[in-house]
Amino acid sequence: MWERVWAFVREWGMLQPEDRVVVALSGGGDSVCLLAVLVENQIGLRLRAVHVHHGIRGEEANRDVEFVRGLCGELGVPLKVVYRDVPGYGREQGLSLEEAGRKLRYEALEEEARGWETEKKAENEQEDNTGKREHGDKGRPVWIALAHHRDDNAETILHHLFRGSGLRGVAGIQPVQGNRIRPLLGVGKQEIFQYLESNGFRWCEDSTNESKDYTRNRIRRELIPYVTENVNRRAVENVLRAGQIFGQADQYLANQAKRLWDKFGKEERQGDAFRAVMALDVFREQEPIIRTYLIRHMIELTVPELKDITFGHFEQIAHLAEGKVGGRWDLPGGMKAIRTYGEIGIEKTRGTEFGKEEEELPEKRHEEFMISLPDLGNMPLQVGNMEFRVFSRDKGTEIPKKEYTKWFDYDRIKDTLSIRFRHPGDFLTLAGGQRKTLRRFLIDEKIPRMIRGKIPLLAEGNHVLWVVGYRISEYYKIVEDTHTILQVEFYGGKGYGG
Repeated sequence: MWERVWAFVREWGMLQPEDRVVVALSGGGDSVCLLAVLVENQIGLRLRAVHVHHGIRGEEANRDVEFVRGLCGELGVPLKVVYRDVPGYGREQGLSLEEAGRKLRYEALEEEARGWETEKKAENEQEDNTGKREHGDKGRPVWIALAHHRDDNAETILHHLFRGSGLRGVAGIQPVQGNRIRPLLGVGKQEIFQYLESNGFRWCEDSTNESKDYTRNRIRRELIPYVTENVNRRAVENVLRAGQIFGQADQYLANQAKRLWDKFGKEERQGDAFRAVMALDVFREQEPIIRTYLIRHMIELTVPELKDITFGHFEQIAHLAEGKVGGRWDLPGGMKAIRTYGEIGIEKTRGTEFGKEEEELPEKRHEEFMISLPDLGNMPLQVGNMEFRVFSRDKGTEIPKKEYTKWFDYDRIKDTLSIRFRHPGDFLTLAGGQRKTLRRFLIDEKIPRMIRGKIPLLAEGNHVLWVVGYRISEYYKIVEDTHTILQVEFYGGKGYGG
């Protein structure tokens, strides 16, 4: 296995002599194997390990800290232990424990890499001044080594496929992404365990890996073994091969879109405002898949690394090209899709229109909360002053008649939800499918003007599911053939931020 890992490292050009590497060390078997393989290098690597205590799992987490300290002491690798309040951060940001933990782990790793990069520059400057070069890593990044392996990659591809990802998502985990490397991506879990056992290494088991509450765990422990046993014993290998093809297709289409953008696209910046637009006639001439990649390119220019964009957003933006001049569509991350007389694009501004100063509002503006809805049967998700649950409908169960607990038809929700106050263009669906603007609804309900902008809303784009304290949209109501329910509870407070 050691030879296969280093052949994979050479194939992807990950490491060179004397490189500096920050190793993500959880204490689990995968990360212990990664550290052991990197320690047993023959090219003079310099290593540091980072362990993140997530503020969960109590004594088990404390045990992990003591274990990694002992392991790093035995192997002679400097260790940094970082403590983070993952549950608190998740509640604050509206993230699941999984997503919050992942984000904070990467932040800790990047922080260590940046600090080591600063040290490296100072060392290089000193060596340049003395004319004596002791190290050969000048111009090379400080790498972050992650312990993802081949089985993780297959699991990720399937998870993204089931969640409706595009080609980039189903391409799977990439061996090299910027300064992040995954040396174990060419070997499987069984090989890792065999390596650890044959070399006398111990590791810690994370009890959450045994839980069936997480979608990934169910794919790993139930779906993949079933398919391997009953459909094709080479199922994992075939999934990985498909992921490679998806990745190649994604890169090709992204390059095609970039070539078009370089010829017909335009970027405009004014203070904090940014706009990426392209000629409407050129956009309309393209095949639908190229339009999608052009939209993705414009979004990435506007808000890099945004993860809350779905296929539904791409469809909505593409529809603007055939709509009326002046059409706009709100997007996550404070962006808007825009359609002018001769252009279509994405903008992010501080005001209501690009190029204009921000309108002074009588009350303080509030942050908009975006919601990644929990999966069926998962633990409740707390976002702002709302709690979300998803569960199967049992026939005969009565819909709650509480003013601040509402049920919605989960299967009708196709896009990211948001908790916010009103936006221009907001509407509800009434009985019979008739639409009514939120503005007209508030006027008809005789709600005083001074409080209309302070009523919390739950919305999908501009379609309002719930005007909290007043009514829900007919479109999202529970009907006879509803299979899955989204329950939302509002806990009060001043606005939706508490």
